[in-house]
Amino acid sequence: MGASVPAPAPAAARRGRLRVADRVYRRIAGQAAREALAEAWAGRSAQGAPPRVSVARPGSTVTVRVAVDLPFPADLAGLARGVRDRVAERVVGLTGTRVSQVVVVVETLVPRAAR
Repeated sequence: MGASVPAPAPAAARRGRLRVADRVYRRIAGQAAREALAEAWAGRSAQGAPPRVSVARPGSTVTVRVAVDLPFPADLAGLARGVRDRVAERVVGLTGTRVSQVVVVVETLVPRAAR
């Protein structure tokens, strides 16, 4: 009796595809934006609204739009860049989908609360 030989894996085109729902992209991006801004909001009594996220999937990539409130005064460009980078990194890392663009829209600047 000979040893059984496993069948070869089917070609990639025959294995199927994974389709990630838009709500999954939105949840991942929202959590990543909150994580990116957590340190900036730490210790403030006035907090901004949670990030609002929308996604579009042109072809095999995803475009993410994140609307955020930012603390003021702060390095607004640095915070927006941090959100953009974190969102792109997390979406690619968790879904394997290429991110074509992350648009960060600053909706509101939230000043420090009066003491």
